[in-house]
Amino acid sequence: MEQSSVWIVNSDHWPRAYLRAELIERGYDAEGFVTLTELLVRLALAPARPALVVLDLQGQRSQGSNDRQLTRLLGAGFPVLAIGGAAEWEDEGLRTRPWTRFLRRPLTIGEVADEAARLLAGSGR
Repeated sequence: MEQSSVWIVNSDHWPRAYLRAELIERGYDAEGFVTLTELLVRLALAPARPALVVLDLQGQRSQGSNDRQLTRLLGAGFPVLAIGGAAEWEDEGLRTRPWTRFLRRPLTIGEVADEAARLLAGSGR
């Protein structure tokens, strides 16, 4: 059975590393990116495509992410699990995008991994 690939975008090292470790422990192939720009470059250069992207919206604007990049990500044909806090939730332009799922903080790494597993199993919609 082929491993499902999960690409994680989070500008904070430790939450990204912990989620990656949790997903690997659960049997998924997980890769981390600091910025959405890095993920989009990888997507353009590599034939591999993720089964799921977990995108932490916090800090992405300060890292250079923009509306065009979000539109490109959402149009790429794979599910996107977005995570945000109060600021991202109150930003209607972010909250109303066609995410596969939007999780609002506070939440644990385990809760994010559980939701990723549901989406990968096809029961997320």
